[in-house]
Amino acid sequence: MNKIFEKGGKFYWLHSTVDAFETFLHVPGTVTRKGAHVRDAIDLKRILILVVIAAAPAALFGMWNVGYQHGLAIGDTSLNILGNFWYGFLKVLPLYLVSYIVGLGIEFASCQIRGEEVSEGYLVSGFFIPLIVPVDIPLWMLALAVAFAVIFGKEVFGGTGMNIVNPAILTRAFLFFSYPNYMSGSDCWIAYKPTEKLVDGFTGATPLALDGASAQYGTGFWDLFIGTVPGSVGETSVIAILLGAILLIWTGIASWKIMCAGILGALFVGGIGDLAGITTIPCYMQLLYGGFAFGIVFMATDPVTSAQTEAGKWIYGFLIGALCITVRLFNPGYAEGMMLAILLCNVFAPLIDHCVISAHMSRKAKKLKTA
Repeated sequence: MNKIFEKGGKFYWLHSTVDAFETFLHVPGTVTRKGAHVRDAIDLKRILILVVIAAAPAALFGMWNVGYQHGLAIGDTSLNILGNFWYGFLKVLPLYLVSYIVGLGIEFASCQIRGEEVSEGYLVSGFFIPLIVPVDIPLWMLALAVAFAVIFGKEVFGGTGMNIVNPAILTRAFLFFSYPNYMSGSDCWIAYKPTEKLVDGFTGATPLALDGASAQYGTGFWDLFIGTVPGSVGETSVIAILLGAILLIWTGIASWKIMCAGILGALFVGGIGDLAGITTIPCYMQLLYGGFAFGIVFMATDPVTSAQTEAGKWIYGFLIGALCITVRLFNPGYAEGMMLAILLCNVFAPLIDHCVISAHMSRKAKKLKTA
């Protein structure tokens, strides 16, 4: 780094910003000098890049699906795969620009004020945010939600690694509770201009909102599994999300225990709903609806906001899956429950770990007494 940006230099107040750009594509020159340290080939930067790569299939498919759903809405199926993707890319690109410009701007400013290094943590959050919101969300609303989530969900707690809730989920929650008309209904999931005429009988409602009813698109198992249905940009294709899950589990970045426990929790409550006649949707189909797959793979497994103990991960994941389906079954005003389930369990994750550790220490103390 140039000496003018180092301590004592003329532009030292820009140290954090310059250091962030300098180390973005290069390994920092700082090394340990003394003491015992665990040395590993992977660091925070590589972990976060792998998470982005894992979410890339869902993002790319989502861009294509935006164009595909637009064609269905106006009755134009002339576009090929590249045409649909290009239309979707141009629609999603502004969401990414707003997400990163606003989020990173606040992150850089906060680090400059605190005199700390800029962490790469927001690279993942900024990548996720456009994937979990409607494609036609007004950009000023998204900017406001991102600013709220980064400031009050992350920076006030000390920045990356200190936050208690997932910033991306908090962004969606802010939008949902502040501007519900733009986050639900049948108009927000399809990108089209007011001047474009929609086909007769068109509905842009998601399959979850339709509760299995027929629409201009299929709502069967394979339609939901592939993802050719309306919804948030990156949440529709289960198969694309599964590709990311395989990479995260194989590299050990995300906890397979949380994913499996979430699925078990959803199947448990969904099965009870089936047996009690509360819903006509088979319990296994609940795994394909809404944002469950994306949430349990990418959001619930956030290592900062999830449970840390091994037993706690099972409890944490099971509660998320169970709460998600509970909201779906008993709250007709809000068909999707994954966002609320993850936020609630984020808050209770430290308590879950505390209870697990306390129980372990209690059992250990009893064994020592009887020994």
